[in-house]
Amino acid sequence: MFSRLREDIASIIDRDPAARTTWEVLTCYPGFHAIVMHRWARWCWQRNLKWLGRFISHIARWLTGIEIHPGATIGRRVFIDHGFGVVIGETAEVGDDCTIYQGVTLGGTSLSKGAKRHPTLGRGAIIGAGAKVLGGFTVGEGAKVGSNAVVVKEVPPGATAVGNPAHIVQKDQTRQREEATARMFAAYGVTPNGDDPLSAALHGLISHVAAQENQIQKMIVAMKAAGVSCEVLPELQKFNPEQLNKMVE
Repeated sequence: MFSRLREDIASIIDRDPAARTTWEVLTCYPGFHAIVMHRWARWCWQRNLKWLGRFISHIARWLTGIEIHPGATIGRRVFIDHGFGVVIGETAEVGDDCTIYQGVTLGGTSLSKGAKRHPTLGRGAIIGAGAKVLGGFTVGEGAKVGSNAVVVKEVPPGATAVGNPAHIVQKDQTRQREEATARMFAAYGVTPNGDDPLSAALHGLISHVAAQENQIQKMIVAMKAAGVSCEVLPELQKFNPEQLNKMVE
């Protein structure tokens, strides 16, 4: 038991620059307290002391603002940072070394009792503040979910998901890059230089339209020079690609 506590404290100090001492983590980190109390609740739950497990979970929620169902499986060195408003459902599975920020919901979308209703987080997954991961699918090893994302389908290992509904921003293609991503910690699921694919697509379309407009203007000048009359259409608002690109950044 004490080795697990030391392990948990060391992982918190490693991942949170605000954590200064072991005593500070022991006394001032509700995520740490919630994990410890969950172990008590799960111990009761596994021995068919269902009410007692739920009651310990209820007390933990009252003390920490974090609700973890005693049936949920929580791995080693899991860090719930800040934690207020975190909800982890009965059939959720959280792998080793995962990081979960405040306001996260690992929820279920099915009413079938006994079924796998809640998500599974692979080792080293990071779930950003306010994200909702809903359903019995897997968020892969080393994957990241951005803040306030709503994830309703599987996230591949090493990928980053953002938006509502969430879409994949970055997916590593080789095993070597997957392993490197799994080792890299990104606070709140934010990945440096992780461009949104929708934004990139819009930028591409804007650039294509600007190129087409420029080509059309050249064609009109050439036709007029050749003596071909061109019908003059009512002038519309001038196309400004720079302004549109700023709007979709």
